[in-house]
Amino acid sequence: MGPLTLSVMVKDSAISLPDACTKRKQKLVLRNSFASVSTGEEKPFDFLRTLFEGVIAGGTAGVVVETVLYPIDTIKTRLQAARGGEKLILKGLYSGLAGNLAGVLPASALFVGVYEPIKQKLLRIFPENLSALTHLTAGAIGGIAASLIRVPTEVIKQRMQTGQFTSASGAVRFIASKEGFKGFYAGYGSFLLRDLPFDAIQFCIYEQIRIGYMLAARRNLNDPENAIIGAFAGALTGAITTPLDVIKTRLMIQGSANQYKGIADCVQTIIKEEGPRAFLKGIGPRVLWIGIGGSIFFGVLESTKRLLAERRPTLTQHSDKKK
Repeated sequence: MGPLTLSVMVKDSAISLPDACTKRKQKLVLRNSFASVSTGEEKPFDFLRTLFEGVIAGGTAGVVVETVLYPIDTIKTRLQAARGGEKLILKGLYSGLAGNLAGVLPASALFVGVYEPIKQKLLRIFPENLSALTHLTAGAIGGIAASLIRVPTEVIKQRMQTGQFTSASGAVRFIASKEGFKGFYAGYGSFLLRDLPFDAIQFCIYEQIRIGYMLAARRNLNDPENAIIGAFAGALTGAITTPLDVIKTRLMIQGSANQYKGIADCVQTIIKEEGPRAFLKGIGPRVLWIGIGGSIFFGVLESTKRLLAERRPTLTQHSDKKK
């Protein structure tokens, strides 16, 4: 028996697709549990507007999530950093938040700003049954771009969370003087090892479930529905990538002590000294944090994208009046 195919023809007013909401007629296809989109007439792809809206939506979502969930992230980091029978300290759970927001805002903005136009461009290139590959690829590319800002921010944040520094400015000065420029990118390889699959998998799961849900419901999704899908995608991806997160945390907080010579040495040392179970340290707070974070992030992201999209005709009319 061949793959089950569900086709629905809709007009603009019926369903606004996440990846092709500007097209006059759209054919929605669900094959082998992966949602894909085949389109009829297409409007010109506006790269700059997609980039701008992605930057605004991503920056807004990133700041909201980081502010709300920072204490859970701090607890997760301290659990992963603890060696042997060290006790967990619950004071100063917002330590480093201000400095971290200075990095989260541009990093989140850059990620979504890169992800959205690349995703939409690839959807026009890849066959309709490869939309999952589009989301995986766009997520990975967005993650590489954002890592240039994310890693220094993460290094400073985690060292403050573990009590090494009391201020972001002090951390920056110390790292610059003692470790040099490389110090800000400590654990960069392990960060990419964790974040590239994380970004790619999370956004792929979210996008595919969301498109499939829209196919089944034959309507736009509301904010709570987007939030629930985002929570599931975040929690599942967070659990899968916890061992990679433990490795990244250990490498980032070691500073100039150089306890580990690299990713492989870090893995071997943890197994030898603490056993394989150490790679699941902080999995509870991490799944909770990323699950709730995914709910808030994607809920805010879709709401902001929708608000920006609703402003497009107004902006166009204003531009025409000036001319």
